[in-house]
Amino acid sequence: MSHRSTRRYRAAGAILAAAICAIALAACGSSSPPASSSSSIGSTTSGTIVWSASPIAGAGATDTRTVLIKAFEKAYPKIHVTLVSASTDTDTNRATLATTISGGSSTPDVFMGDVIWPAQFGAHQLAVPLSKYLPASYFAKFAPGLIQGATYKGQVYGSPLFEDQGFLYYRKDLLAKYHLAVPTTWEQLESEAKTIQSKAGIKYGFVWEGDSYEGLTCDFMEYLTDAGGTVTNSGYTKSTLDSPAAIKAATFMRSLITSGVTPSAVTTFQEPQAMDVFAAGQSVFLRNWDYAYSYATTPATSKLTTSQVGVAPLPTFAGQSYPGYSNIGGWNMYINPHSKHIGLDLTFIKWLASTSAQDILAMKYSEIPTIESVRTSAAVIASNPVLAIVPKTRLVPRPAGTPNYPALSTAIYTNLNAILAGSVSPSAGLANAQSQANTALASTSSGGL
Repeated sequence: MSHRSTRRYRAAGAILAAAICAIALAACGSSSPPASSSSSIGSTTSGTIVWSASPIAGAGATDTRTVLIKAFEKAYPKIHVTLVSASTDTDTNRATLATTISGGSSTPDVFMGDVIWPAQFGAHQLAVPLSKYLPASYFAKFAPGLIQGATYKGQVYGSPLFEDQGFLYYRKDLLAKYHLAVPTTWEQLESEAKTIQSKAGIKYGFVWEGDSYEGLTCDFMEYLTDAGGTVTNSGYTKSTLDSPAAIKAATFMRSLITSGVTPSAVTTFQEPQAMDVFAAGQSVFLRNWDYAYSYATTPATSKLTTSQVGVAPLPTFAGQSYPGYSNIGGWNMYINPHSKHIGLDLTFIKWLASTSAQDILAMKYSEIPTIESVRTSAAVIASNPVLAIVPKTRLVPRPAGTPNYPALSTAIYTNLNAILAGSVSPSAGLANAQSQANTALASTSSGGL
């Protein structure tokens, strides 16, 4: 199991509650961002800052964070970056940062955080609005969808560091054997899966993440957007989950199970379970994140080889423009509003969004770069089969533009899981989801979490 998947969607329970409590408390004790100085924004070249970041990849001298720091300090020899290693569990990390920053601590100066944090941290002044310091041209260089997800009430709070997104993995040997094309529609995928299941005797057609957790929200966002639907209105004041598009998406997801293409046990699958089934050679197709290719083609973790595993953009529904949408995961850079080194912080963040840093992330660690020019460069495309697909995909963020996103997401995944299990119909489950989502959104508008 990859630590990356643990960081992304591990069930949190009490940890999540602690994080919410800490963020709520911060609303009463927060301070405004420090005044900017046009002469120092992102150009200060001397001093020391503290960076809090979870492990990314590698260890020791090959630790991604260490490599990035050394490259930055080479470019800015008078700036020193002290690394504080954060928890690999996203919610533990969030709780720690919320408590620390709400208490008025000026360290860490900068921190790496989940792409779904901007509204939660921005609403309670736990992060600096970067768009008050950096010009629109800075944010224009990122891939479409990334800045949308980093924005809360018109201000950008996160600078994208590296990205995760959903992909379709497939058995290219089986598709070739039965003269089938890589599916471009969900309906085609279901049909081809049935064909190969019957002819090859493979156990499952398609596995994905259907457990009652954040990963199911991510999967549902892809089907929902493909169907033309949304979770809320643009102002995050009203849920739009009980819609024909949402019913189409949920009905199709349930049909994958009732048709036998997807196992009924998918209602308990998170990333590792889905990945293990595919890696064991028991499924034709897999929906998972970018790191799944390496897992599925490494002898220590898989029965499959690079000659058997292909990767493609996710399909869409028939009649829609291919490709379908991939949900955005990944990590942003944020600034502590109590930091005494805003100029240095901006210098560091701007460098992490440079081609030099993004090349390191992509070429050395196969992380998906966030800068469009790096994503589409010939060298990056040639370096990894997944990175070669990235420029062909379309991205959609989760509906995290509300401070109460955790409750909104819970309303989505708990009801979707019930629909997948057959406990409720798609229409009844989505009506429940909309009611619960509206309660969460109303709580946000009245000042609560």
